[in-house]
Amino acid sequence: MSEAGASRILIFDSGVGGLSVAACVHEAMPHVSMVYLADNAAFPYGDQPESVVIERCCSLIARALEQYPCDAIVIACNTASTVALPHLRAMTEVPVVGVVPAVKPAAAQTLNHCIGLLATPATVRRPYIDQLVGEFAADCQVERVGHPGLVQWAEGLVRGVPVPQAELDLAVVELRDAGVDTVVLGCTHYPLLLDNLKRSLPGVKFWMDSGEAIARRVAWLLAQVHLSVNVGEHDMSCTPVVAALFSGSAPEGIAGFMTGLALQPHAITGNWLGKS
Repeated sequence: MSEAGASRILIFDSGVGGLSVAACVHEAMPHVSMVYLADNAAFPYGDQPESVVIERCCSLIARALEQYPCDAIVIACNTASTVALPHLRAMTEVPVVGVVPAVKPAAAQTLNHCIGLLATPATVRRPYIDQLVGEFAADCQVERVGHPGLVQWAEGLVRGVPVPQAELDLAVVELRDAGVDTVVLGCTHYPLLLDNLKRSLPGVKFWMDSGEAIARRVAWLLAQVHLSVNVGEHDMSCTPVVAALFSGSAPEGIAGFMTGLALQPHAITGNWLGKS
């Protein structure tokens, strides 16, 4: 457990996409501190064998918890959530929250029953997507688009690289042509591209991601063990992220990017495995 009276959450991803989830957690619980852990040395996870993803998730998170005891763990990565959650829950008593594409709320929100699912190529092929659609959106037309460029463009934002709007327009043209009114952002990187996506798909009325639902779930879990998410007066000069840990080199521009998301990091460590 973290220090008495100060709840702390570990947020894990293969890259910077989990920062979109961290931003939602911070907005919902501004008094809670976070540790951000990115396995960017193995990014992207969708290209890795499942056994590699499981081993890296478990070993990295176990080492992070030794150094930074936390009260909850968020796996802010669709691939890791799909393959590693049972293993993570077996190795620690700290509650673990995964991310699931927001197909259920999208099906409840759509007006024309035409939904777009925007995800990575690996995610759109996974059987659990068929299960989600069959269980929650059987009465909807669900257009799936898996494009390898979007996560790379989101990662590039950290370095100040502009999103190639024309390429993004082309990447999502199937959703535009299908007339979807609701789009599920099925990767935590994609909320970072939301402004550009809205330019590509001006006809979409509803954009659905999992960040707010994850924040609500974490708040509920902390409440179950009587941990406050609202301790004392919040010092706005505090850094909400006590440590940003990267298994590879720390991305160029990451401090400014995180600050732009109101996630000012106290410390950033690249090549963390070699320094911890």
